[in-house]
Amino acid sequence: MTDKNINKYIEKEVDEFEEYMRGEKKSENTVSEYVHFVRQMLQFTRKKVENIKEGDVKKYQIYLSTKMKYSKNTMYLALKAIGAYFKFRGRDDIAKSIKAPRRPRQMPKYLTEEEVRKLLDAAKDRPRDYAILSLLAYSGLRVSELCNLRIEDVDLSERVVYVHSGKGDKDRIVVISEKAAEAIENYIFSREDSLEFLFSSQKSEKITRVQVFRIVKKYAVKAGIKKNVTPHVLRHTLATTMLRRGVDIRYIQQFLGHSSVATTQIYTHVDDNALKKVYDKVMQEY
Repeated sequence: MTDKNINKYIEKEVDEFEEYMRGEKKSENTVSEYVHFVRQMLQFTRKKVENIKEGDVKKYQIYLSTKMKYSKNTMYLALKAIGAYFKFRGRDDIAKSIKAPRRPRQMPKYLTEEEVRKLLDAAKDRPRDYAILSLLAYSGLRVSELCNLRIEDVDLSERVVYVHSGKGDKDRIVVISEKAAEAIENYIFSREDSLEFLFSSQKSEKITRVQVFRIVKKYAVKAGIKKNVTPHVLRHTLATTMLRRGVDIRYIQQFLGHSSVATTQIYTHVDDNALKKVYDKVMQEY
């Protein structure tokens, strides 16, 4: 077919597929995206649908990855779109051969080291809040674990926190930094209550999850951090920082209280770019 004829064919195919998609009550966004990828695929192969082979689709997939540099999410969407098109045209043999890449898991959000410093600095004038933020940042505790800590669970001289019946009913020991231990000590000496729980509020001897969330958000705003900062983000930040600094993932697993190292594996995403940088720096062409 000449270029003129193939272009006419492509537009006819795209129009009919678009009409089909609308008949299936697909959203405008889905219709627009699917039509775009089907047009792109047909322009790439320059073939009628009945002549397209499995190898053509594989070449198109490689093209998206290497030339277009699409992310896995975009690749997934593109292959879903053309899979729907081949089913529409009765090419189930091609549709079944399409293997869309796994969509990446939602990676944990975390702060940079500079952002953590700004967050802590923003609370320095409030002993309790500074101690809470320091402990979250340096221990990776879950917010529920922090709220349930009692005074006797913290050994400041040894810089150790004993977490009882955390998630999964497994006790563990968490080491904290000198900075966090000093912050906790200063806060304790500023208190005048019965000192049963490590962190209290004006209304209760035990601080609540909601109060901790509000504290974290308050100082994130004060520090000018644009990200949505939560206690769990600080937990992710600690794990990410430890991994970046070379800590074995099995130690991070124990530190965070994960029952399986598979749960901790999600933090290895931070090494993707680092590995590429190291490789490109040291690896020369043969």
